[in-house]
Formats: sequence, structure tokens, C-alpha cells
Amino acid sequence: MRSMLVIGLLCALLTPTGAAQCRSPEYRQFDFWVGDWDAYDLPDMAKAVARIQVSSIMEGCALREVYVQKDGLNGESFTLWDASRGRWHQSWVTNRGALLLLEGRLEGERMVLTAPEWKPDGSSTLLRGMWWRDGANVRHKAERSTDGGRTWVPVWDMVFQPHRAA
Repeated sequence: MRSMLVIGLLCALLTPTGAAQCRSPEYRQFDFWVGDWDAYDLPDMAKAVARIQVSSIMEGCALREVYVQKDGLNGESFTLWDASRGRWHQSWVTNRGALLLLEGRLEGERMVLTAPEWKPDGSSTLLRGMWWRDGANVRHKAERSTDGGRTWVPVWDMVFQPHRAA
């Protein structure tokens, strides 16, 4: 009897209140990023440097990114609105062993997520990514801070354009 009670309690706790929870406006804040994209480094727009495919998954509760860069770097991320903490979270991993755990929120029209970048000696810098709609495109900029976020220097500036078949 006790095991049935524990199983019932676990099921109640682990069963979300339904996809209805994922229909709140916060879950739609990053939907502008969903799509099949060719990525270009700015200011050079001559040749795509990567292809990014972002899809809405888990009944609209999360986004999955598949990133394939022309130089062999591949990465994937899962991004979701964490309603319990009132912020966005992204877990990003690459085929080169990198892991970033970014968090943040929508600031005006820009999604702004920040993560510590850990070094082997235990020190860290901060990486801040910003995404926003730019017409039919999406812009993605990143900046790094070595002083705890007081100052930032550019790392990259990209534009994602809808993918064009070859």
C-alpha cells in the first residue's frame, strides 16, 4: 500500500500540469528563433559559415538547436523557459567537449542569456549571447567580460537568414 502511495505521489509531482502551462506568453518569447537558418559572420555576408536548425519540441515547452559549422564544429542546445525561476535556460554542448549553461531573459526585443566560461585553472569569464528578430532574419551577437560584467568586448556578430537550398 505504501509503495502505491509513493508511486502515485511521484506521478503527481512528475506529471506537468499539462501543455497548457507551456502556452503562457513567456514560452513564446523565443519563437522568433525557430526555423532553418544559414548563418553569416558580419560584416562578411559572402559565404554561410554554418547551418542552424531550431525546432519547437516537447509540445512547445522547449527549443532544440542543431548547429553545423563549415569548419567541423557541431553543437546542440536545448532552451526553455524555466517558469519556476522566471528565466530562460539554455544548455549548449559541442563535438569539441564544450558546455555552456546560459541563463537570462527577454530584454525589450532581445533575448539575452549569459554563462560563465570556465577555464582549466578554475577561473572564469562571462559570455553573453543576444538574439533578436531583424526583419526576416535573426541576429546573434556574443560578448565576453573578464571583469564580472562591468565591461564587454565583442566575440562574434552573426546574421541568420532563412536557409536557401543549393
